[in-house]
Amino acid sequence: MLSRTTRWLNRSLDAAYALDEVMQGTHEFEPGTGPAGIHPFRFCVTWGTKSVRSFLAPGSHHLTASLSGTVTAGSLCNDAPCDGTLRIDYFGRHTIRYEFEFPSDQGRCRFVGEKVNIRAWNLPVSHTTCFGTVTRVSDGRLLSRAVVHFRLRTLPAFLGSLRLKAANQ
Repeated sequence: MLSRTTRWLNRSLDAAYALDEVMQGTHEFEPGTGPAGIHPFRFCVTWGTKSVRSFLAPGSHHLTASLSGTVTAGSLCNDAPCDGTLRIDYFGRHTIRYEFEFPSDQGRCRFVGEKVNIRAWNLPVSHTTCFGTVTRVSDGRLLSRAVVHFRLRTLPAFLGSLRLKAANQ
C-alpha cells in the first residue's frame, strides 16, 4: 500500500497544471506619455507549470509559474499577446506578482503588478486587487499605473479552468 501511495504521489508531483485568470480595471498614463484620463486595462492569461514538483522545489523558481495570454491597455494596445511569470510569495513578502511583456503602440512594454499584504484575514481583498505599472522595455520609462481586480463572480470559471495533465501523457 505504501509503495502504491508513493508512486501516486510521485506521478502527481510530476503532473502539469494550468489555470485561466482574468484581471480587469483601469490604468492612467503618466504626464506626457499618453492621453490624460482613466483608461481600461485588462489581461486574460493562462498560468501554470509543466511540473508541480518544480513549482514547489526550493530555489529561485520556487512557486513561480509561466503565463501567457492577452492584454488590453486603453490607448496603448488591444488584445496584444503577452508572456511572462506569476510568482506566489505567501510567506516572505506576502504577495502574488505578475510580470509580463507585450507589444504596444509605444514599443515593447513590461507590466509588473502585485497583489499585496496577503494575510488569512484579508484574502477577499488581497487576492482580488493588483497594483501595477507599465514601463517601456527599451528605456525603462514609466508609462502608466494600473489597478486591476479579480472579480469574485468569476471564481467558478477560474476554478473550473484548472487543467491537470499526468506526467506520462
